[in-house]
Amino acid sequence: MQEKPSLTETEKQQEIAANKLGEGSGGEPQAALSMTDAIAVIVGIVVGAGIFRTPSLVAANTESSTWFLMTWLLGGAVSFIGALCYAELTTTYPHTGGDYYFLKQAFGRRLSFLFAWARMSVIQTGSIALLAFIIGDYLAQIYSMGEYTSALYAVLVVVALTGINILGVSVGTGAQKLLITLEVLGILIILLAGFFFAPAEAATTEPASEQSNSLGLAMVFVLLTFGGWNEAAYISAELKSGHRGMVKVLLLSILIITAIYALINLAFLNVLGLNGVASSDAVAGDLMRYTFGEGGVVLIGLIVTIAALTSANATIFTGARTNYALGRDFRIFSALGKWNTQTSSPANAFMVQGGIALALIGLGLFTRNGFETIVEYTAPVFWLFLLLIGIALFVLRNKNPQLERPFSVPLYPITPIIFCLTSAYLFYSSLVYTGFGALVGVAVLLIGALLLLALPKLDKQSPAKPTPEQ
Repeated sequence: MQEKPSLTETEKQQEIAANKLGEGSGGEPQAALSMTDAIAVIVGIVVGAGIFRTPSLVAANTESSTWFLMTWLLGGAVSFIGALCYAELTTTYPHTGGDYYFLKQAFGRRLSFLFAWARMSVIQTGSIALLAFIIGDYLAQIYSMGEYTSALYAVLVVVALTGINILGVSVGTGAQKLLITLEVLGILIILLAGFFFAPAEAATTEPASEQSNSLGLAMVFVLLTFGGWNEAAYISAELKSGHRGMVKVLLLSILIITAIYALINLAFLNVLGLNGVASSDAVAGDLMRYTFGEGGVVLIGLIVTIAALTSANATIFTGARTNYALGRDFRIFSALGKWNTQTSSPANAFMVQGGIALALIGLGLFTRNGFETIVEYTAPVFWLFLLLIGIALFVLRNKNPQLERPFSVPLYPITPIIFCLTSAYLFYSSLVYTGFGALVGVAVLLIGALLLLALPKLDKQSPAKPTPEQ
């Protein structure tokens, strides 16, 4: 193989480290993104359908409007600290495997297997069910079919999008831009309605003193809404301004996202008050009902549905490919590793993922708190692995001290310690302050842990050499 010319010292060290760790260097991503492009990508990833649903859950767990708004500002600060940690990992160990790769290099194949299991059975499928319930809650306001309307819509969403992806149909870039434009339009409509069309008699009373509050649980919902910055950190290698420009991109992006979330929640409070926000299953829909009547409810319901459908389709698309990679790495899941060349899609992986997502919708229906139950189901597992990613930063610094880091976390080790402590606290809160759903999520993770006992056998059954990516 021909040697690449003019490698920098950093690239040489990264290539040496990759070879030591048993990974090929592979192709390098091209620096094609301006800072404006990168900021648009990050904001687009993070600002999704969650902001139209989680504010009511945050309001139900905060004691005043001031604390309600403070949790969103705190969420921005925590997200920024976490993004700084991810920026070091992704620029020092650039790899398409992301979290799976970091955990594998820091802790070995067993833990990376457990992470892949968690993505398949809890994290990714839980996200699909969450988005499906958001769509169901808003469509139920437009047209109700009875007590189980939200769950029925959620089932239809999962079945339809899974079927479309099995057929090999993916969302084009033009359609994605249109859907994002509609989402931005929906945010602008909410802000206009909340600040300029709020009725004079809008309720703004504080919750009754007997209401139970939990700042920890409120932060679980807030940081769920901020979720996505860990995916956004992967674009650092494609930034024209270089790795160090990622700091400015992350800072500006988190500031913009925090400002958007703060303004949206101020609009909700201005029209509905804290009690009104807390009691709503579709807070943006209720805001539009108070300001523009039933026509406004239909409009915002359609916009939120489009935004959630966009996110759900992307989650289904990427999640199935992660499961496909798991099937190629471990023979016990070989059925997931089959690729349909005619449709260019991993059909089995799609069907298994869709089946798990439907089971989670059934779990939400069983508890009669669909969205909240799925948040409980995914949160402990998500925060556990985010904590392990933070610890991996320390482990990899110790294992590879000679490796030059294009971007180093500022104020090391204080910043990653804060990130780890925050993740540990959110992991604790998602267990202590949540209910039945959290227990189910942990139980599913433990099933994966039991499979680890068979890993020596799995290793013998695995292919001797890595299979090239399709």
